[in-house]
Amino acid sequence: MVLVELGAALICFLGGCYPALIGADTPPGNYEIEWRATDAKGYGGDVLQFKETERYVYAIHRVWTLDPSQRRIERLESNNANERQITSGCINVAPDVYEKLVACCFDSKLEIRK
Repeated sequence: MVLVELGAALICFLGGCYPALIGADTPPGNYEIEWRATDAKGYGGDVLQFKETERYVYAIHRVWTLDPSQRRIERLESNNANERQITSGCINVAPDVYEKLVACCFDSKLEIRK
C-alpha cells in the first residue's frame, strides 16, 4: 500500500515517508498503480500511472525538471508543504524514491488523502 497525504505533501510506503510534489488537481481516492513506459521527455522512461481520463494521465514519477523556472528540485527539498504544491495533478518524487517505489510497489494500491 502506498499512501499520499496531500496536506503534508508526503508519499509513504515501506514504513517511510518522503516529500512529494503534488497539485490542486491531484485527485484524492483509492487507485491501482500501474507501471507504464513513456517516451515523453522529462519522465525518465516510465511512470506509475494511477488514473486516466479523456484529457489527462495522472501518475507518480521522477521529479519533472524541464521548466527550470518552476524550481521543482528546490521545492521538493523544502520543509514547507505549501512549497511542494506545483504539479498539474501528478505526484513527483526524487529519483531514488521513485526507484524504491517501483521496486516494491509497481502493482500496489494507492490511497490519496486530503
